[in-house]
Amino acid sequence: MRKILGVLIFLVALCCPNGAQAQQPIRVKCGGPSYTDSLGRVWQADADYTGGVVSQISATMTGTADPTLYQTARRTDSNSTTVSFQYNFPVSNGTYHVNLYFAEVNSDVFYVGGRVFNVKIQGNLVFQNLDIFAEAGSDAPLIKGADATVSNGKLTLEFDNVVEKAKVMAIEILPGASGPSLMLNFKYPDGTPVAGTLAYSISSSLLSFKGSEPLVNGNAQCVLLANPSALGISAQFQANLSLTDSAGHVLWQMSLAVNPSQVNLGAIQSSALNVVVQKM
Repeated sequence: MRKILGVLIFLVALCCPNGAQAQQPIRVKCGGPSYTDSLGRVWQADADYTGGVVSQISATMTGTADPTLYQTARRTDSNSTTVSFQYNFPVSNGTYHVNLYFAEVNSDVFYVGGRVFNVKIQGNLVFQNLDIFAEAGSDAPLIKGADATVSNGKLTLEFDNVVEKAKVMAIEILPGASGPSLMLNFKYPDGTPVAGTLAYSISSSLLSFKGSEPLVNGNAQCVLLANPSALGISAQFQANLSLTDSAGHVLWQMSLAVNPSQVNLGAIQSSALNVVVQKM
């Protein structure tokens, strides 16, 4: 089941796949040299890629404590007939959560539909017709997360052109983390599951990002992490959630402020939140 990043009630529900592993996190600054971010984490120099070219960026980023992370990228080559590039990371077999870091910094495509591309993980299409500007606007970070299972010792990411050139600024691969699960169940009053998309946005003085995931049979499943800093969230932040049905109607919204230092999930077992929404 697809998993999302969210915050619900008094719990910080940062969603990652199940199963702890010995594999260390992998962080890569695409198209650039190694970089140590504001949390002291090291992003290695660009490596393990096939195809594409380096893109240097001079834009002034907003909404992040690490603008340097977005000042280089790998993108498809304008002078080549190849319309894609790949990363292939050697990893232990198991489950992973992959975070992809994007920003639209080219003023020539500061409009919806200006740059559109597909992203595949392990050969599976996970982000179709991704439009950075449509989701985050200009000069602002967009972090998209997806889960992956590795059985052949290699994690493969592929970026394919649709309109203009596909690109990525940074890649973060986190081993599966164990913890209590939280199941979100969205239903209509007649008991039928909601078909729609659950969107989230996270913002603080240090960073901001947003994304969305479709519901599966009305459900979204998360693993609760006691340490939000795993995704770079260390300061008090504002979280917003919204549920939109397949026709584009907003059915449910939640907004709250959370201080990660006050989150304690030690006594929490697996739980569920049932939400009944009115059909529009």
